[in-house]
Amino acid sequence: MGRLGVGFGKVQPVDPDYLGRNIHDPILRNSSVLVCQEFFAFVLLQRGFRHLNNLHQNPRVFLCGDPSRSILTHMELDLEGEHADRSYALLVSLVTPRPIAWVTSLSLDGHLNAAPFSFFNALGANPPIIGFCPGDRDDGQPKDTARNVRATHEFVVNLVDEAVAEAMNKTSASLPYGRNELEAVGLTTAPSSVVKPPRIAEVPASLECTEWGTLQIGENRLIIGLVKRVHVSEELIDRETLRVRGERFHVIGRMASPHWYCRTRDRFEMVRPK
Repeated sequence: MGRLGVGFGKVQPVDPDYLGRNIHDPILRNSSVLVCQEFFAFVLLQRGFRHLNNLHQNPRVFLCGDPSRSILTHMELDLEGEHADRSYALLVSLVTPRPIAWVTSLSLDGHLNAAPFSFFNALGANPPIIGFCPGDRDDGQPKDTARNVRATHEFVVNLVDEAVAEAMNKTSASLPYGRNELEAVGLTTAPSSVVKPPRIAEVPASLECTEWGTLQIGENRLIIGLVKRVHVSEELIDRETLRVRGERFHVIGRMASPHWYCRTRDRFEMVRPK
């Protein structure tokens, strides 16, 4: 119905008499609280509010007369202004879990690079496209993956399961340009079919891609790839239906910054209504 939005701004005046009691909660009296007008109007109609004094302890606030219906309190952050410096930390901690693209690419002189990126996902199926966002090094120069894709327009996305998680993490270290990260962690490669960069042999699945285009949005770089070939471990796919056996596919996901990941074994099914 209505909601209570907590954000950084000035308090919208609330007359305690309308709520049928005095407001003693310090959260509702400080200058970092916004009460949405839609919620305020609803409270006026209900003429009561329970657990107001415990708002800072219990994020669910119950309306008088129907305690089974709850309203979440929310903190509002301005990523275009006051809280812009928290954009990265907030997004990577909230937009979770994220799949990991372990990208292999080649430089023009043939040096192999492997690096993981969690700003990644499938973007469409007709044509099949994926997108990932390689950032810049601390000195402002594009990372090796971005340089290689720009030069050769080809790359492979290797998907990461529990078995290769530690190796993937080690390849996230910054090495001198042209250094082979896979050799450093003891992994091997397998030839691709239609692109020059090789696949990582130990991963459960790989996507051979060509660059459709690269979008530069502020300091963000989004590489969109056309998926040309998919390689899947034999044990993961049903040959007759060409469906992936989800119960055997144990990829990991990226969670909150800076060092958190998750497993994907705990799943449940919800059938979509027709």
